[in-house]
Amino acid sequence: MQAQPEPPGHAAQVLVLLGLLGASALVAALGGLASAANVDGWYAAADKAPWSPPNWLFGPVWTLLYIAMAVAAWLVWRSRSPAMRPALTAYGVQLVLNLLWTPAFFALYPSLGTPALWIGFVIIVLLALAVAATVLRFGPISRAAGLLMLPYLTWIVFASSLNLWAALNN
Repeated sequence: MQAQPEPPGHAAQVLVLLGLLGASALVAALGGLASAANVDGWYAAADKAPWSPPNWLFGPVWTLLYIAMAVAAWLVWRSRSPAMRPALTAYGVQLVLNLLWTPAFFALYPSLGTPALWIGFVIIVLLALAVAATVLRFGPISRAAGLLMLPYLTWIVFASSLNLWAALNN
């Protein structure tokens, strides 16, 4: 029987949590840079889905989602489960896809037009699949971590519908 790994110390737990929150903040900031000029630019005049929320709602929602994602990853990390590494790899993949979506959707549109929205749609569908895989890997390690990722998955599926509408109607 293999011994259970020693739980990480308090200082390590705080540093890793801060690192995961920092990674989320970096993705959010880079996404903000890619969308800032375009939300009030081409996107303001774009044909949006009738169920699109107001623009002011996106910031608070994404802030909560990024915090929940980081805490979920931290719970998985601190579990020291043998399944931790593949679970955190899935988390990393979805974080990279999250980072890629905003510039594809917002920043490429002025130069590519509608094909940029379809590129964004492909990325967001891959992102939804990666988040679902992350939820499925997190849940058995930490129920709380899996549950913390569910609002994010729900939001990504919702955002996919907005992206699809934009691609079909712009």
